[in-house]
Amino acid sequence: MAAFCSISEHCESEVRERLQKAGVSPDEADRIVDYLYDEQYLDAARYCRAFARDRLRFAHWGRVKIQQALRLKGLPDGDIRPALAELPAEEYQSILRSILQQKRRSLPDDEDAYTLKGKLIRFATGRGFTMDEISEHLDHL
Repeated sequence: MAAFCSISEHCESEVRERLQKAGVSPDEADRIVDYLYDEQYLDAARYCRAFARDRLRFAHWGRVKIQQALRLKGLPDGDIRPALAELPAEEYQSILRSILQQKRRSLPDDEDAYTLKGKLIRFATGRGFTMDEISEHLDHL
């Protein structure tokens, strides 16, 4: 498991799932996870930072969706909040603007403004951006 964790960042739930599939007993899994934490192969805060950064840059997810995904992995809010706060604000806004522009180009030009804004809002909220963040950019499209 140390080799697995040294290749890329993983969280405890991923390690436990992998151990369970390998047929490792719960007691042995606890010992392995403790060892991985002691040797710093596992670190929840480091995982949260890496996950948040990667999902923003590569999947173009907003803070809400990133937070939900991290919570589903069983990570504590005390590690999630700082990771989300560390996301670069300029890059975050740039990605939001970019995905809204791309979505706008994919929609028909003959739609009324109300319908168009509704589709853009639904798209961006589905990606995990808040209404306040979205409304800042809607008027500039």
